[in-house]
Amino acid sequence: MTCYRHIFTTLIIAFFALTSVASEPAGCEPFVVAIDAGHGGHDHGTRGRRAREKDVTLAVARLMASKIGERFGDSVRVVLTRDSDVFVGLRERADIANRAGADLFISIHVNSVAARSRGRETVQGASVYTLGLHKSDANLAVAMAENAVIELEEDYSEQYQGFDPNVSESYIIFELSQGDNLNSSIDMAALAQHYLTDYAGRADRGVRQAGFLVLWATRMPSVLVELDFMCNPRMERFLSSTEGQERCAEALVRALADYRALHPHSRRTAPAD
Repeated sequence: MTCYRHIFTTLIIAFFALTSVASEPAGCEPFVVAIDAGHGGHDHGTRGRRAREKDVTLAVARLMASKIGERFGDSVRVVLTRDSDVFVGLRERADIANRAGADLFISIHVNSVAARSRGRETVQGASVYTLGLHKSDANLAVAMAENAVIELEEDYSEQYQGFDPNVSESYIIFELSQGDNLNSSIDMAALAQHYLTDYAGRADRGVRQAGFLVLWATRMPSVLVELDFMCNPRMERFLSSTEGQERCAEALVRALADYRALHPHSRRTAPAD
């Protein structure tokens, strides 16, 4: 399966190497990408010895926004779910993208494993997720860790219709919620994974599926990116460095460029009133 995935990704990259991105027709609406810097405010996310996930994700999101503006001008509009160190609930993050009528949603995160896990300081690699039912305990663990953020929100049980991020049975809802956007989401995930490994030099942990609330609540193709593992001191140094953040941001912008050529307007969602 891994072999076929690499072949598919290679074919996509070869296609874009031989063709240029078509210019936008006059009067065409801009392609809208929502960039979601995971965690923030009193939610620090995972921690390394010195770095915090919330700071890394915000830095990469801001770099992406700057690069997109420089590269695409008015043809691509960026919507940031947060542009400062503030807490934003998972539902609100998705609502920001939905109200903007985004064509694509990219949620940026940093991975980790439990303190008692073997190999905690050597585990490494990037992985990109689309919405789906987890197919391994490892995928479920990542989804549970990210979804646990809702416990910091007021009345989260009512707001998320009784969903409990710590109970595996709650995740069955995602089996039926992949929808029309799954294929487009997989396209973006494959491109992001390629550039994170090929350009940013991250170990390849593959494209995966799991039940992330923030992806479930969006109405457009969406992916969740785990850049690398903060619990590995060497990866922490990379993620917290200017060069590492620049490389991760550039990798995701290159993936966006290729995705946009493939799906100029993936699924235009009318902004909410």
